[in-house]
Parts: sequence; C-alpha cells; structure tokens
Amino acid sequence: MISPWVIVSAAIGYLGLLFAVAFWGDRRSLAGRSLVANPWVYSLSLGVYCSAWTFYGSVGRAASGGIAFLPVYLGPTLAFSLAWILLRKIVRISKHERITSIADFLASRYGKSSRLGALVAGAAVIGVVPYIALQLKAISSTFLLLVRGSGRDLGTDLAFDRTSFVVAAVLAVFAILFGTRKLDVTERHEGMVTAIAFESVVKLVAFLAVGLWVTYGLHSGPQDLFRKAAARPDLAGLLTFQGPWDSWLWILGLSFLAVILLPRQFQIAVVENTNERHLRKASWQFPLYLLIINLFVLPIALAGRLQFPNPAIDADTYVLSLPLAFGQNSLALIVFLGGLSASTGMVIVESVALSTMISNELVFPLLLRSALGGPDPNLGARLLFVRRLSILLILGAGQFYLYSTHAEGSLVSLGLISFAAVAQFAPSLIAGLYWRGATHRGAFAGLIGGLAVWAYTLPVPAYVASGTSALASMLSDGPFGIGWLRPHELFGVSGLDPISHSLFWSLLLNCGLLLAVSSYRQQSAIEHAQARRFVDVFRRRSETTEVPLWSAATPVAAIRSLLERFLGAERTARALNRFSASRGFDLEKVVFADGNLIAYAERLLAGTTGAASARVALASVAQERELSVGELMLLVDETSKVIATSRALEEKSRALERTSLELRRANERLLELDRLKDDFLATMAHELRTPLTSIRAFAEILHDHPELELTKQRQFLEIVLHENERLTRLINQVLDLAKIESGEGLAGREEIALEEMVAEAVGSFAGVVELRKIELEVRCPAECPRVEVVRDRIVQVLVNLLSNALKYCRPAGWIAVDVAERAGVVEIAVADDGPGVPESERRSVFERFRQVGVLGAGDRHGIGLGLSICHEVVVGHGGRIWVESSERGGARFVFTLPALPATEHRVRPEAATAAESQA
Repeated sequence: MISPWVIVSAAIGYLGLLFAVAFWGDRRSLAGRSLVANPWVYSLSLGVYCSAWTFYGSVGRAASGGIAFLPVYLGPTLAFSLAWILLRKIVRISKHERITSIADFLASRYGKSSRLGALVAGAAVIGVVPYIALQLKAISSTFLLLVRGSGRDLGTDLAFDRTSFVVAAVLAVFAILFGTRKLDVTERHEGMVTAIAFESVVKLVAFLAVGLWVTYGLHSGPQDLFRKAAARPDLAGLLTFQGPWDSWLWILGLSFLAVILLPRQFQIAVVENTNERHLRKASWQFPLYLLIINLFVLPIALAGRLQFPNPAIDADTYVLSLPLAFGQNSLALIVFLGGLSASTGMVIVESVALSTMISNELVFPLLLRSALGGPDPNLGARLLFVRRLSILLILGAGQFYLYSTHAEGSLVSLGLISFAAVAQFAPSLIAGLYWRGATHRGAFAGLIGGLAVWAYTLPVPAYVASGTSALASMLSDGPFGIGWLRPHELFGVSGLDPISHSLFWSLLLNCGLLLAVSSYRQQSAIEHAQARRFVDVFRRRSETTEVPLWSAATPVAAIRSLLERFLGAERTARALNRFSASRGFDLEKVVFADGNLIAYAERLLAGTTGAASARVALASVAQERELSVGELMLLVDETSKVIATSRALEEKSRALERTSLELRRANERLLELDRLKDDFLATMAHELRTPLTSIRAFAEILHDHPELELTKQRQFLEIVLHENERLTRLINQVLDLAKIESGEGLAGREEIALEEMVAEAVGSFAGVVELRKIELEVRCPAECPRVEVVRDRIVQVLVNLLSNALKYCRPAGWIAVDVAERAGVVEIAVADDGPGVPESERRSVFERFRQVGVLGAGDRHGIGLGLSICHEVVVGHGGRIWVESSERGGARFVFTLPALPATEHRVRPEAATAAESQA
C-alpha cells in the first residue's frame, strides 16, 4: 500500500508539470518558435488515441482473449497507412473552410446545416460519455488499488464513487485551463498539443518500464514466460488465435474509423495540424508508437494470469497489481502516473473538442435569438463561458454514467461502445468527400437511423444488464415479448458478438437511408456549392470565380458590428484592413458590402462559431440572395468544366513532355552527329595526310637527287605508287560510303542465287589461299535461297569479310563460309581461327575509322572503313550484321538478308532457255 497523500502529491505534481509544459509550448508559439511544427511532435500527439483503454484495458483483454486485443491497433495502423489519401483531403478541406470539429465538418459539407451540426454534436457527446467514464473508472480504481493494496467490488464501493467524483472535478478544471483560454478554436492550441505529446512519452516510458520488469525481472525473458504459460492448459490458448475472424474484421474496421472520427482524434489530427506534409511521416511514426506501446501487453497479461489465479483480481489492473504484489511501490507509482497521463490526455482533448461542438452547434443558435438584438452583447465572452460550462457538464455526465451502471463492464467494452457511436459519422463523411450528390437530408436520415440502432443494441442493453432497470427481460425475450427485437439478436440475426451485431445493423440502415434519401431529393444551391468545394478540394478554383450567395445590399457597418461582437474591435479592424488592401479600395468609403466581403466575414466567424453557426449569425444582418437560373446552371456545370479543363491541361502537359523528350533526343542526336563529323574530318585529314606526306617526301628526294642509284629510284617510286593506291582506295571507300548512306549506292537490285556471289567472292582469293595453304570451307545448303540485292555490294561485303579473315587467321590456318536459311532470312557467316575480337569492342567494331585491336594481332590494318561499309550495305538491304566468337576461337562475322519466299522465286534464265528449246 502507498499513502494517499503520496499518491495525491505525485498526481498534482505531474498535472502541474503538464500545465507547465503547455504554458511553455504557448510561449514558444508566441515567440515564433513553434514546437508543434514538427512531425515528431504531431505524431506523438496522435498518441492521445492510447487512453486508459490501452494502458490498462488492453492487458485485461489479452488476459482473456490473448492476441484478440490487436485489432484495436491494427485499424489505426491501416488508417494511417492511407493518411496521404484520406486524411490529407480532410485536413486540406478543414484549412480552407476553417473547420472547428467533426460536427462542423459534416454541417459545412451538407449546406452548412445547423440542424445536422446539432445532431452530430449531440451524438458525439452521448457516444463519448461511456469513454470518459472509462477514464474516470481507470483513475479511481487504480488510486484505490494503490491505497488499499488489493481490489474490491467497485459497484457498491462508496469510496470509489467519491474518488471518481473528485477525479472528474480535477480533470474538468485542467481541461478548462488547457483548452478554453481563447475563443478562436482554429487558432491552434499549441500548448495543449505540446502537453499531449509529452504525455504520450510519459505513458510509453511507464508502460515499457513495467513490461521490462515483468518480462526480465519476474521471469527470465519472454521465452521463459511463454514456456510457463504454454504449460498451463488454461493459458496455452492465449498464445494462439482465438475467436472468429468476423469479430476481428469488425473491430479492425471500427478502430480504423474511430482513429479519425473520435472528437479528440479529429481535433488533434485535423484541427491542430500545422502542415499536411506531417501526415507523410505520421503514416509510419504513429503506427511505430502503437507497436512499441503494445510490445508487453501479452507478457503482462500472461504474468498476471500466472501470478493471480484468483478470478476476483480484475485483469484490467494487472499492470498495477503485479508491482504491488512484489513490493515494487516506486514502480507502481510510476505506472499510476502513466495511467493518469493516458486518461488525462484523453479527457482534456475530448472535453475541449466536445465543448466546442456544444457551444457552436447546440448553444450558439439559441444564444443568437436571445442576444443579438440586445445592447451590444459580448457574444465572444458568452461563448467562452459556454465552453467552460460544457466541460463541467461533460465530465459530470461521465461521472453519472459511471455511477448509474455501477462501474460494470471492462474498460474495453466501454470503449467499444463509444467507437461504435462515432462510427455512425463514417457514411456521411466518406460520401461527403467523394459523392457530390449526397444531401443533408440523406445524411440526417442516415445518422438518425444509425444512432437509434446503436443506442438500442449497445448502451440500452448495457444499462439494463447493470441490474438497475426493470426491463431486464428484454435482453432475453425482447421488448413486450417480441423475440426478433431482442437487442443482441435483432431481426433474428444471431451468432455475432454485441459490437459486430450493432455495427452490422446500424451501418446498414445508416448507409441505406443516406443513399435513398439523397437520391430522392435534389440539393439546394448552397449544398451543391459546398459539395463541389469538398469533393473537388484539390482542383478548386480561386474564390473570386465562385458565384456569391450573399446579397450585396448589406451595410458594411452591420458586418463590422457583427464581427466585433465575436472577434473584438482590434482584431476585426486588422482583418477588414487586410481584406480592403487585397481588393485595392478603402472600406471606410464603402456603404454596402458585396458578396465577397460577406463571404470573407463568414470565414472569419467560422473559426469561432463553426461554419453552420457563422452562416446563422450572418443571416441576422445579411440576406442570402436567390440565384438566377443561369447562376444555378453555372454552379451545376462548374465541376464538369473544372474536370474537363484539368484533363485538357493534363493532356497538354503530357504532350509537352513528349515533345520535350523528342526534342531532347533530337538535340542529343545532333550533338552526336556533330561529334562524329568532327571525328570524321579529323580522321580523314590524318588518313589523307599520311600517304600525301609520304608521296611528297619521296617525290622531293627523286627531284632533288637525280644522281641516286637506279635501284633506289625504283624502290622510292614503288613506295610512291603504293601510297597512291592507298590514297585512291581511301577516297573510293569514302565515296562508296557516301553513296550507300544516301541510298544511291543501293539502287538496281536483282534476284540472284546466293551461292553465285559466295563463289565469286571466294574465287577472288583462290591464289592467296593456295599460296598460304589456308584451309577454306564453304558450307551452303543443297538448295541455296535466292535474294534480291545489289550484287556488287553484297560481293563487296563478302570480299571485305574474307579479306579480314585472311589478315587475321593463323599461318596455314582455317577460314569457313557458312550459308543457312532461318525464319525467312538468309544468314551468311565468315569465320576464322585468328585472335578474335574482344567482347568489349564488338559493338564499336562497325563504327567509321574504328580499328579494333585484336589479341596478338600486332599492328592494326586498314583505315577502319571496310566494316562500316559492310554495316551500311547490310542494313540498307534490310538485314543486320554482328560479330561473335568462332568455333575455333577466332572471329565470326555474321550478316543476314531477307530471303525470297519459294513461291516468289522466278525461273532462272538457263531453265527458261531449256524450256523453250524443249517446246
């Protein structure tokens, strides 16, 4: 046991530290050094999702269901993996529309309907009250556990009721201090967000501390703990999957929605977001936080079951009961502060979000009717008072729920009831984001139907089961004995757990009514305009292009007076000066406000009163003008025009990208051709200069020294003749290459048998082959295919390839010429047993003036145009040419030509002559 004064002092000290952190966060914000403009702080603040449910309830759930606690955290993980798709759109809309809460979001989307906003606000308050009761129960029960050292029946414990009352009062005071120090709720509560991020660290450290102690202090690690649990038949099942998959899927989907739709989550994730780019990092940082804080849930649950076989010990308290049982009072106090942190964070943000909804959506419309006509009422101060009073009422409602149900049910069951309540907002929200045709009547009908089924199937049975109602028989027999109306087996559907059963029927009715009613009634002009603004938020035009929905016959003085009642004279003056400066005129000289000024005033008020209430406030001094048929058609058609324009721009953008890419490629090709030209000219100059220099040098020697011996003169003249031949050959090759590239050199094609050209090319080297004792093999098929080519050019290719083979083959070496037909093409190959062509140079060997060094070949031969000419001739005939290794290790040059089909082979001249003579 721990002294109550020690616990109270530690709790007050912690709450004081929390307030100091919040104050520091506000001071940093005012100094322009915001702490929340950081993705890590944003992600940690999202940890407000982990309330007492996570800190205590998850262990209780794991103690009875094993890994069944996981879906509650897998849902948020999945939701934030899609944050950039879904949540970013919600954040973008909320910034544009100055949204203050989930109720304000739905009211603004559906024509700024104050009726719908009031319904959502009321539903949120009613639905979240059990969740707040969960926090009060957790703090009160753990406080009594620390004081007494053991748990008791809390349902009839007077001390529990008193403790929970004090806790509710203290948390209400702190929520007021944290969240209602200023009126404009779209001006972010940076101090509050900083404190919530700090709390997320505290509860994480506390939970990890007890988890590490249980796993490595009480036991010798997780293997030891799991081994002991597996040896117990009643615990072995906790280590495997239990329960039907459908229950897992329902709870996973429910938590997916709750992490966005719970008022506190919407407040932190959307309203308090400073930069939508933070969502990118939060998409993995927040799931990482959930993973770490849940690492020791199952080990603590198993350790609790091993240590406390007595079922009288509430499994929700294992986190505290284990340290207390082993005298670890300091650790128990740290754990209590971690649980206090988890609960206070949830209560503070939740109550602030709910108080905003109550004041803006429920109280403000009533306040307008009674106050606007009075002598300069200070409506801003009244709204602030309403928000503070709302916090007290919300905590009081949580305390009443806890008292009326005698603290029955686990922490998880209380939390799931609230999750199921806010899940009713999902159909209207998702339809509002992606379906322009959804109407406020459809959303209202869907919410009414869904909430009615939720209340009948979850909170009412929970209240009846507590034993405080005379209607206990309705759970087993149904109301008035009507069996198919039993809350947990509605319309005869059985086999589902209460949460899955409630979700199935409530969401089915909700979606059905939303679709049916929206399809039956058309939208009003304001509904259509808001639908377009929400659905097409990423394709919105400038505000000036929209049709103004306010009459221009409203005095500027009336607008100014209305703003001053909410924003104050100084802030109103600054805002109106900014507007007049942006429009380029002096507002003091204008009598009547135009539609744009009234719309601007509406956005200013929306940050204080919410979008729907801002419209109600402006309606007291301005009139919403009737739209003409033309303007209404403009609103109807504008979305399609925006989409058409967007698609046209996208297509033009893609066309420009394609053109730019083609131009870039053409430019690169031109640069390459320019480089090749320079290389060609340089190489030509070098190749021409070499024989010319040699010819001139020996000619000068002969001219200047006529007395030279006759043998010397003959030797020098032979050199001159040789260099002249070389020069002639070079010029002829260049001319040939130019003709071939221009297409002129490939004219005059004729059909010819391929073996004739092979025989002609081989025959021209017969003397050299015999003299050098070269082994020459010519392998042609029995019926060699015919081709349609320029005969001399193909013979030239064969001669060039055979000449190269003779240059590089070994002494008394081997050369082979192969002809084969494959898939409609003729393949001709010339192979040798020389050193071959290195693989690294096989692609460049056909470039102009490229003299490839071959292994062991010594000096390079020729000027590097022969193979280039071969390449151009072959390509010009529709074939291709390449080099590979021969069967004897040398080079094998292969080229292909299109073969004539057999049916197209014309009769050979000699065959025709024979036929004529026979005739």
